[in-house]
Amino acid sequence: MSSSYPNASTAASQPGTIYRIRGIVFTALFAALFIAFSFIQIPLWYTAIPITLQTLAVMLAGGLLGASYGFWSIALVVLLTATGLPLLNGHGGLSVLMGATAGFIWMFPFAALLIGWTSDLVFGSGNKLTTKGRIALLLGIIVFGVLFIYASGVLWYAHFAHVSLAKALAACCYPFLTGDTIKTVVAFLLIPILRPLLPRLRASKQK
Repeated sequence: MSSSYPNASTAASQPGTIYRIRGIVFTALFAALFIAFSFIQIPLWYTAIPITLQTLAVMLAGGLLGASYGFWSIALVVLLTATGLPLLNGHGGLSVLMGATAGFIWMFPFAALLIGWTSDLVFGSGNKLTTKGRIALLLGIIVFGVLFIYASGVLWYAHFAHVSLAKALAACCYPFLTGDTIKTVVAFLLIPILRPLLPRLRASKQK
């Protein structure tokens, strides 16, 4: 006679399955957010680099989902864009990943990864941040979500446009500093509020 109760192996596997499903769902949601934010842009007449909300999506993906899921939420969009799907402001294909903004796009998944790593580190197994944790989170967003992205984007633009580093900075760094400062503040304020509200994505977080 078979028992109506699940066996031990089935019961043990259920929590892991739940966390994996949650991870997939939130990865897809933040990938969609990244795509949506790429359509919100303001072109500037003096540079090929538009103002967008992509960086904010990257900051939030890493800070809220953590290193692994944050990375994949952005990387999947980049990879699918490379196959030709028009996911970044209605454009797709390798030409997007080799164009004027390619240096920024390449760095986005790794920025999310490193911001996520910082967020995982400062939150640990709890939901509240200490003062030191808040400072570390802010520094992580600035270094990985702004400086690293600029470093890659500016250097690539200088190579792509055959201009000096000074001209590349004038074209795709200086005009965006105010906007990125605002995005950094928004991400820094939202992550400590929203991350505790998200369902846990890893079983280890409960230990």
